[in-house]
Amino acid sequence: MFAKKITRLPPLALAGIIATAAAVSGGMPAHAADGGKMSMEKCYGVAKAGKNDCASGAHSCAGQAVKDFDPASFVAVPKGLCAKLAGGSLTPKAL
Repeated sequence: MFAKKITRLPPLALAGIIATAAAVSGGMPAHAADGGKMSMEKCYGVAKAGKNDCASGAHSCAGQAVKDFDPASFVAVPKGLCAKLAGGSLTPKAL
């Protein structure tokens, strides 16, 4: 039988592959270009019970929503995402 020769990838070639992949993918997340601060917005009506960031008059604040998708409770999401979420609203709804 023939023995298959196993070859190792030279470190320089591996570094080239990684650099190429980084260049093709953009290299860094979009929010890293603005100093690491991503623009966030309040999205009402999408938080699960106890997972909200805060609320609009319904209770004192974070983690106190007692029902899923409370229209007065919000979570902070990246700007533009709320409009894409089912039930998401940029303004609180009346209870």
